[in-house]
Amino acid sequence: MTTTRSAPPRARRQPARQRGDRIFAGSARAAGLLIVVVLAGVAAFLVWKSLPAFGAPAAQLPAGKGLWSYIGPLAFGSVLAAVIALVIATPLGVAIALFVNFYAPRRLARALGYVVDLLAAIPSIVYGFWGIVALAPALVPFYGWLADHLGFIPLFAGPASATGRTMLTTGIVLAVMILPIISAISREVFAQSPQLHREAALALGATRWEMIRLAVLPYGRSGIIGGAMLGLGRALGETLAVALVLSISGGVTFNLISNSNPGTIAANIALQFPESSGIQINALIASGLVLFVITLAVNVLARWIVNRRSDFAGANG
Repeated sequence: MTTTRSAPPRARRQPARQRGDRIFAGSARAAGLLIVVVLAGVAAFLVWKSLPAFGAPAAQLPAGKGLWSYIGPLAFGSVLAAVIALVIATPLGVAIALFVNFYAPRRLARALGYVVDLLAAIPSIVYGFWGIVALAPALVPFYGWLADHLGFIPLFAGPASATGRTMLTTGIVLAVMILPIISAISREVFAQSPQLHREAALALGATRWEMIRLAVLPYGRSGIIGGAMLGLGRALGETLAVALVLSISGGVTFNLISNSNPGTIAANIALQFPESSGIQINALIASGLVLFVITLAVNVLARWIVNRRSDFAGANG
């Protein structure tokens, strides 16, 4: 005699679970599509509003220059300030991440991590006030020393600025601002390095630094590069801090300690937009389109580098 068994409760709950999965998948897909639509809308707006500036006579554009003669020095200044910040912040952020993960006691590491992350919560205008009131005057004697002893290098040719509001000061301020990004990403990447590889290196007689150099840094190289590129994108778009700190004279120069400094696109838009009208607004939006393309390219490159991170063989536990 055979008996029939009812379906287990799990089978009866399956349709509801599938419905929830479909709702969640649809919501996630809609959110992803919304981001793409917003990004495309911003790009379309910039292109639409920039078109009049591309065909306008040079006499109608700011300073009576051609559009690319106007945008070129600003793009150069934006990239130069961001690169200076990147050169300063990347080794410092990586060093902080290594200290927090492998050298500092647990309580100190936790507190130091909070302090570094807190830098990201400070408004950019506060960094600007700090740069113009405290940092710039403090660097004036140092700039004089650079001009006297290293003036043969084009970067420090001088004459040194008497106010300290130079491209190098701006780069230092931006470096402090992007430091939390690079440090946070580096900490996460280093924490995920395979523990078996670290233990194997120490078991074979490697010092702590040798273990980091052989097992941790190779694993986190792509993550470090990705974090640095994200920090670069952040520095490219900074506005208020640069507008407050940098003494802008225009032109293209690699001299980092003089009063002759190229402007940046974001700071120029913030300073010129309130007083602009007509075709001048279109020219400013065109410069914003150039900045949008540069920033988008930097972030796409960063995402590509992070996604190409090669997996280490072995367990990570």
